[in-house]
Amino acid sequence: MISPLIPNLINWIFLDYLMAFKKPRQKYITEGEVRVQRVKLPRGREVIGILDQRLGGNKMMIACVDGKSRNCRVPGRLKRALWLRPGDVVIVEPWELDNTKGDVLFKYRPNQITWLRKNGHLETESNEF
Repeated sequence: MISPLIPNLINWIFLDYLMAFKKPRQKYITEGEVRVQRVKLPRGREVIGILDQRLGGNKMMIACVDGKSRNCRVPGRLKRALWLRPGDVVIVEPWELDNTKGDVLFKYRPNQITWLRKNGHLETESNEF
């Protein structure tokens, strides 16, 4: 007959084994510390834009920072990776032949959007009415 302590001992050994590979917890950031944040910025011909309207058929109207409104699409390699809704901030690469059209390359997350606004890369919205 097996002692009732043996299964408990095996469980403790197994838990110790698992805890050896567990990642250490991250430290909480105090008020005095500054956290460095990396945000992808547009390169070359790329511009930042805000999605205005979805047109269907993988096309959408995006108001870009350079003042133009472009009819953009999501390339096939990113179709399942980018889920876009009106109001999302994205990076657009205009087409070489037609500057009124472009491809959506990247979608910013909310914490990245606040960083862009704080550092002047994206204008804050103003009321027009």
